[in-house]
Amino acid sequence: MSLNKTSRRFLFAIFMMSIGNVSFALENDNQQPIYIDSNTASYDQQQELSVYTGDVIFTQGSLIVKSDSMTFHLKQGEISKIVVKGQPATFKQTPKKNRKDINGQALIGEYYPASAKLQLMGKAVIWQGGNQSKSDLIVYDTKHSVIRAGDKTSGSKRVHTVFQPKAKK
Repeated sequence: MSLNKTSRRFLFAIFMMSIGNVSFALENDNQQPIYIDSNTASYDQQQELSVYTGDVIFTQGSLIVKSDSMTFHLKQGEISKIVVKGQPATFKQTPKKNRKDINGQALIGEYYPASAKLQLMGKAVIWQGGNQSKSDLIVYDTKHSVIRAGDKTSGSKRVHTVFQPKAKK
């Protein structure tokens, strides 16, 4: 099971959302080994499912994801979907040296490598420094760098965004 490229894209995409001036992650993050610590781990070859549960901590370079569970859905040995769940699941990565960390959280995060789409659902928040966006649904097309927050079918669910002014020199 090849996790390096796919998991890196999934997790890095989380941090790219709704932060207008974010640059790429630290150059060597994607070349670092992936470590997953959990209370339990299982792989079902017939169902093509790899599941990590209980205090899951995923690290790769500066990237850290903490969740209650992390599930990799496979099709013919390739990852078709990654699901992270928590109360909330949290994400943190350093985008560049001397830049503030990018943080995110949601109750559920789903990444679909084939379409390069990431969905954060349930109390989703992305922030860097004082800038942040909140919504029950944030969808990010990592291939085309398109972000969509909120749900048009629900007028009661609002998107809340805060942009801090740049400090004058």
